[in-house]
Amino acid sequence: MTSFLGALPGAVSQGLIWGIMAIGVYITYKILDVADLTVDGSFCTGGAVFVMLFGSGTNLWLALLAALLAGTLAGLATGLLHTVCGIPAILAGILTQLGLWSINLAIMGMKANVAINLQDNLGRLLVSSRFVQGVAKGECPLWQHPILVVGLFTLAVIAVLYWFFGTELGASLRATGANSNMARAQGINTDVNKVIGLMISNALVALAGALLSQYQSFADSSMGKGAIVIGLAAVIIGEVLFSRLFRNFALKLLAVSIGAIVYYIVIQAVVSLSDINTNYLKLISALIVAAFLTVPYWKGKYFAKPVNPAKKEASPHA
Repeated sequence: MTSFLGALPGAVSQGLIWGIMAIGVYITYKILDVADLTVDGSFCTGGAVFVMLFGSGTNLWLALLAALLAGTLAGLATGLLHTVCGIPAILAGILTQLGLWSINLAIMGMKANVAINLQDNLGRLLVSSRFVQGVAKGECPLWQHPILVVGLFTLAVIAVLYWFFGTELGASLRATGANSNMARAQGINTDVNKVIGLMISNALVALAGALLSQYQSFADSSMGKGAIVIGLAAVIIGEVLFSRLFRNFALKLLAVSIGAIVYYIVIQAVVSLSDINTNYLKLISALIVAAFLTVPYWKGKYFAKPVNPAKKEASPHA
């Protein structure tokens, strides 16, 4: 129990970082109704771009912006493959992800792992796992704690997305995902909207990758492996826990972030309290996602109130 409580701040910090990635997944999965697998590649792209630029002395904010733009380009590639080339969205994402594997290695100088020199750059970092320990020991100020910093990042992302999806363009993106045929009938260019949605989604995924590479002090070519599973887990957990409470769009995005935190807390609890071999983490992840997918199905099938046949058959004009 002591080890679990000690690891809890770190789990929440990582959950918040992955929550930003999950918000990107929410845009494609829930809003656009597109299955995008690009995220496994674009997550690493964001981390690789950030580490290489930051390590060469580039300003932290410019390195973060470059990572964001790299993710945008990854989403653009998937969008063009899907809309211009006519490749199904799920396959277009797989192709982009496959190409990004080589591109990410090229960005990192054909190295599978590139570390940030903490001896020279720790003071320049925005988030780091060392800050979690530093705040706990009183060596770092409270405002440097990753939970606070990434929490503010998350709120800023939610605020911008809430504003954007309230604009005419944002509303047209939502209409495209809700009913593309009806959207086209209203004169909306659904292909352009799909490309824009994929660009926004992967920009957020790459931003999360850049933040995670800061937090763990390195970028790895396989750091995005399984990112789509974590993203979908966060979306599903947030929906299961808060669908009845959160009706507002901004609150739905917040639920996704909380879902990622819950996911990481559950993972940490299983690892800390059961001393399970960490090689089984992928299996545990799959079981957690399956459990949260099963809950709403069983709830609707076995616990929903039966519909009165008389009311169902009654005519509304009677």
